[in-house]
Amino acid sequence: QVQLVESGGGLVQAGGSLRLSCAASGRTFNSYTMGWFRQAPGKERDFVTAISWSGTSTYYADSVKGRFTISRDNTKNTVYLQMNSLKPEDTAVYYCAAKQGGIVYRPEWYGTWGQGTQVTVSS
Repeated sequence: QVQLVESGGGLVQAGGSLRLSCAASGRTFNSYTMGWFRQAPGKERDFVTAISWSGTSTYYADSVKGRFTISRDNTKNTVYLQMNSLKPEDTAVYYCAAKQGGIVYRPEWYGTWGQGTQVTVSS
């Protein structure tokens, strides 16, 4: 089992960039698929991106493709989300999550979640 702590959120103007980090505790981090999800007020938690345990496979929601990049450093037990060309509609609480096995898009398949970090993009 891992525990996850996100950081790096904040307020940024449209067109700007932020990098989120998700630090994991536990010795088995490199066996987990890691995902990023986001939830805006009054909306469901949506899939953003995910990365396989080895880092060789990544998937992105269409809404962020070409703007966001997920990566991981298994030596540091950390997964990153680089967000460029941010838009006001990217405003949400961003959560990282971990699961065993392959990449899936549904949040209910991820068993471990961080506490979330707020990202606010002003127009």
